[in-house]
Amino acid sequence: MQIQIQSSKPSKQRLFQREAPLHIKRKMLNSTLSKELRKELGKRSFPLRTQDTVKIMRGKFKGKTGKVVEVNYEKGTVYIEKITRKKSDGTEVFVPIHASNLMIVDLYREDKRRFKRIKAKLAHSAKTEKAKEPKKGEVA
Repeated sequence: MQIQIQSSKPSKQRLFQREAPLHIKRKMLNSTLSKELRKELGKRSFPLRTQDTVKIMRGKFKGKTGKVVEVNYEKGTVYIEKITRKKSDGTEVFVPIHASNLMIVDLYREDKRRFKRIKAKLAHSAKTEKAKEPKKGEVA
C-alpha cells in the first residue's frame, strides 16, 4: 500500500505525518535494506521491528551497528542498543534515531507471519519466470 499525501504544502505534509493513525505511522518507519537482503527479499525497504540489526548511516553515530531495542511509532524514532548518551545526573538514556537514517543489516526472522507475503510473492515470481523460459526444442 502506498501512503499518499494529497497536498504539496510542507505544513500539511507535517500535519499528516504527525496526526496519522498508528498503522500508517508504522509504514512511515521503513528503513532501507542492505544489498544482500534486497536480493533475497526483492524489496528495497522494510518496516523496522525490535531485534532487527541495523547500521546507522547518518549523524553522530554513523557507522555503528546494533539491535533495535524499541520502535516508537508515536514519535517516529528508533532506539538501538549501545547507542546512548549520559544525562546531567549520570544516567544513560538511549538516543532516538529516525528510521530513514538506518540500514537494516539483518532481520529478526522468528516471526513467520512477517515474511509470509514476501515468500508467496517470491514463489509466484519464480513460477512466472520459469513459465517464460523456452521449452526444449522451442526457439525463443
